[in-house]
Amino acid sequence: MAIGWKLHGDGRTPPPGEVVAPDERLSWGRTVGIGAQHVIAMFGATFVFPVVMGLDPNLAIMMSGIATTMFLLITAGKVPSYLGTSASFVGAVASIRAAGGSTANVTGAILVAGAVLAVVGVVIHVLGAGIIHRIFPPVVTGAVVMLIGFNLAPVVANVYWPQDQWVALATLAVVVLCAVVLRGFWARIAVLIGLVFGFLLSWILDGTAGRITAPNGTGKVTSHFRVDLSKVKAADWFGLPHLHAPDFKTSAILVALPPVIALIAENTGHVKAVAAMTRADLDPYLGRAIAADGIGTVLATAVGGAPTTTYAENIGVMAATRIYSTAAYYVAAIVAILVGLCPKFGALVAATPGGVLGGITVVLYGMIGLLGAKIWIENRVDFGDPVNLVPVAAGIILAIGNVTLKITKDFPLQGIALGTIAVLLGYHVLNAVQRTPRDTGAGVIAPGERDVMPGARSRRPGEPE
Repeated sequence: MAIGWKLHGDGRTPPPGEVVAPDERLSWGRTVGIGAQHVIAMFGATFVFPVVMGLDPNLAIMMSGIATTMFLLITAGKVPSYLGTSASFVGAVASIRAAGGSTANVTGAILVAGAVLAVVGVVIHVLGAGIIHRIFPPVVTGAVVMLIGFNLAPVVANVYWPQDQWVALATLAVVVLCAVVLRGFWARIAVLIGLVFGFLLSWILDGTAGRITAPNGTGKVTSHFRVDLSKVKAADWFGLPHLHAPDFKTSAILVALPPVIALIAENTGHVKAVAAMTRADLDPYLGRAIAADGIGTVLATAVGGAPTTTYAENIGVMAATRIYSTAAYYVAAIVAILVGLCPKFGALVAATPGGVLGGITVVLYGMIGLLGAKIWIENRVDFGDPVNLVPVAAGIILAIGNVTLKITKDFPLQGIALGTIAVLLGYHVLNAVQRTPRDTGAGVIAPGERDVMPGARSRRPGEPE
């Protein structure tokens, strides 16, 4: 595809009610600002998850930029999205390492899983998105989007917020106020403003109030400064991340395959969310998006990097800004590649205080979840029907609670994967056993007149209300 974007209006701020489409852009200065906001949104998870999996975070950052560029090209610029580090493989990686697997075994197993995902994407592209719609109708995709967002709530509550609740609250207040009170471009970078404010506030509090005794990034309660720049000073300005070749082990591969189910659902949900926001028919590009994600994972793990996936965090940024320009994603990808080659800059972004991230993620993660509700509303999903209501209710709670189902000692299903499967199987099984018309179950949500008034009679045909 030819890379080019139409200038939206005067390149400044879209009028109220308008959006910047994927093939449009604002002025380059403003586009760089939005791109920087996307980098900030994806950086925390993209940097942290490789650490949890024992992989090089700088390599993960660099490869996320390369994978995102490839994703945008494969989807012909129609699906604005960022490919950050996937969390779906964290449990599988832990199992592989517990069984004595090496880092090369980990990346080799994930590479195969990525290849399987790519093949699934090609099949969907050839057969059409209809096959996915039959498997993932609006009630299911809305639930998947919602549980993906709300599953991140414990990250806020248990990881970021406790590190500095007052800075988190102040940052949250600034983001909300900027988004509502400010106008134009400034309102659209409310998250970036909140981050800068929180960083400066933390630095000022370090100089005035001194150390804080609270959980640090590892969860241990210690007395420490909110802003720690020691790693920034020690880091080099330029350095190539450590590369290594994958190694393939059958037992490790079998453990890494189940997360593919979650990734298919996750990608479908993300594409649905983007389609809902951009008001575009992205069905012809669904197979491409899933295949591109799989190829991104293959490409990243082939050199020792982390698995990739479309990022809900960046979808949250688009929901907040209503700017869907792929130009901003190319900017974010370029910045990520440079960050991967500059350990010092990566260390600076990673030095963002946890309390600041706590305030920002409250807004972003919540908006992701509510995009699922938006899909339900626009498709008029009837939750008076227990076939819709029951599996969705169960799946969301399983995901939010991060409930774990141990299939075998080395094969657990939890969180998003378990919630998705509960919604998916529950919906289709209930549909299959449904043979005859039945009570819609509306009374579960809103009791009818006869349910609350024993003596009330039904209105006869033609009788006025």
